[in-house]
Amino acid sequence: MRSIRFAAAFGVVVSTAAAAHAQSIDWGKVDTALGRTAAVSGSVHRYGFPRSDLQVTLDGVTIRPALALGSWIAFQPMRDTAMVMGDLVLLQTEVNPVMAKLLEGGLEVTAVHNHLLRAEPLPFYMHIGGHGDPVKMAETIHNALAASKTPLTAPAPPATQPAIDLDTAQLDQIIGVKGTANGGVYQFSVPRRDPITEEGMMVGMPAMGGATGMGFQPTGSGKAAITGDFVLIGTEVHDVTRALRSNNIDVTAIHSHMLTEQPRIIFMHFWANDDAIKLAKGLRAALDKTASASTATVGGAPSPNRR
Repeated sequence: MRSIRFAAAFGVVVSTAAAAHAQSIDWGKVDTALGRTAAVSGSVHRYGFPRSDLQVTLDGVTIRPALALGSWIAFQPMRDTAMVMGDLVLLQTEVNPVMAKLLEGGLEVTAVHNHLLRAEPLPFYMHIGGHGDPVKMAETIHNALAASKTPLTAPAPPATQPAIDLDTAQLDQIIGVKGTANGGVYQFSVPRRDPITEEGMMVGMPAMGGATGMGFQPTGSGKAAITGDFVLIGTEVHDVTRALRSNNIDVTAIHSHMLTEQPRIIFMHFWANDDAIKLAKGLRAALDKTASASTATVGGAPSPNRR
């Protein structure tokens, strides 16, 4: 309980300071540089670049961009400048041309790796970071994305959201947080109870990629393809690996996304295609091995082993 109070107090201080700095940034110029309007969460401005141009299949499932093909960039005010973090979805041939443009513009590439296995074509994921003038960083990112086939014109909002043919109320109950429908995928974001900081700024918030993410894409008859990543400290990795594998969920990657965060965080990616409720219970069993901020109940009783 003490750690929860500390995290909450820490978040209030950081959020208050960030909000004050955010007022001095011309976000309209950042929007213009990136060619789209940000989704704003507190002081964080986040931009999505879905790879709608790609047709990626995995185990017979055509992956929707919202499940695993969504590049994103997020800016957080940092004193009189901004911190940027992001994750770019790229084909193998795009990795080095995009990296070259980022490095030329003074941004950092903090990781390049897979999140999935057996996908065709196989996407790679490039994590980036930096701090400075947000407009100049946005221009650099836009130029870098132009070296790939990432669609740079903002997509028109759909007239209606694709139906989610799953028992979402039961999924919410099992996972312990309210999910959100996005582009035919039912998504969950579960933050940690402990704060994650980098360069003195809190990055353990969902908008900055610091929360466990889970996506359910319906595949018919109550089944779903699931993927996402767990946000873990080192001592949690083994227990979460065992929990996922014991529930027939593949572990597809284990790696870092950042370089100097505290505490050091490991990201674990996963994949399965099976009965959605069964898979949700498997994910819940894995969450129970972490310092998760969710308070799930399964069958009306508190989940066992929850820390």
